[in-house]
Amino acid sequence: MALRRFWFALLVLITLLGISPAFAQAPVARAVLFYSPTCPHCHVVLDEVLPRLQAQYGSQLRILTVDVTTPAGKSLYSAALQTFAVPAYQQGVPALFVGQIHLVGSDEIPARLPRLIEEALAAGGNAWPAIPGLEPFTASLDAGAAPVSQAASSPFSRDPLANTLALLVLTGMAIVFFIAITRLRWPVARPLPATCFRVIPVLAAVGVALAGYLAFVELSQQNAFCGPVGDCNAVHHSPYARLLGIPVGLIGLAGYLAILVAWLLDRFANLRLARQALVVMTLAGTLFSLYLTFLEPFVIGATCLWCLLSAITMTALLWVVAAPAPRHVARGRRSLAMTK
Repeated sequence: MALRRFWFALLVLITLLGISPAFAQAPVARAVLFYSPTCPHCHVVLDEVLPRLQAQYGSQLRILTVDVTTPAGKSLYSAALQTFAVPAYQQGVPALFVGQIHLVGSDEIPARLPRLIEEALAAGGNAWPAIPGLEPFTASLDAGAAPVSQAASSPFSRDPLANTLALLVLTGMAIVFFIAITRLRWPVARPLPATCFRVIPVLAAVGVALAGYLAFVELSQQNAFCGPVGDCNAVHHSPYARLLGIPVGLIGLAGYLAILVAWLLDRFANLRLARQALVVMTLAGTLFSLYLTFLEPFVIGATCLWCLLSAITMTALLWVVAAPAPRHVARGRRSLAMTK
């Protein structure tokens, strides 16, 4: 009798242990993140914010990531905007939906998401956002599959076509810069060839137009017309669009205007200091353009066509300013040296 009771108690204990995980199932916080592969702000959330939270909460956090550049992702994102009546000024990616709450941007999502996760877990978990057509996307996660972390991609791979163009421009700029360095001899006192001298104000005027448009876009916070290649707005909305709080476009505009002023002083006052200023400003402008052009494909992951055109213009100015001396000037110098 005692042996029978022992086996019965053991069977009850095993049964309770077997079903206890079902009763003790941990609550789960659920959310949906919409992103674009060419959006640098999205990669801040995907590569920096979500992995940290996933490591902290493990299986208690399930965030579905949806690429809005795919047809299915775009359709689901449109359905989410309509369902939650998201106003136009809040539409954009990265966009996160947690229950009835909509977060947008690489500032708001990291600031508010941890608290929303804690609130959802404290309430015993939450359901997926009520977005029409979401069920097929969440089926694997609800079936117990581990959340799939977004693979960290290199910035260059976010837009290979545009970033390859930026790389080609960067290479050409570097070659021109080093050739110009070999041509220059300080102090710069020689006159430029007449053709080159006439080209400088034309190139500077083109630079003023390009930098002026970029400055307008950055100051007004409007979207730029990007054209068929690249993502200008991703570049302008990146942290690198300002230097010490000053829009980069405004710095470029000031630089081109200063080059025009130096050319005028050289043209009408024949000041050697103005000619030297032209050399210094075009060297500095090309170096700065090299830095900015490097950031686009390798750090930001997006390329601005307007920025590339401005960088090409500045590099062309350096090429002209560092042009070889006219032949008659070079012959005169050699004759003087022979006489001595």
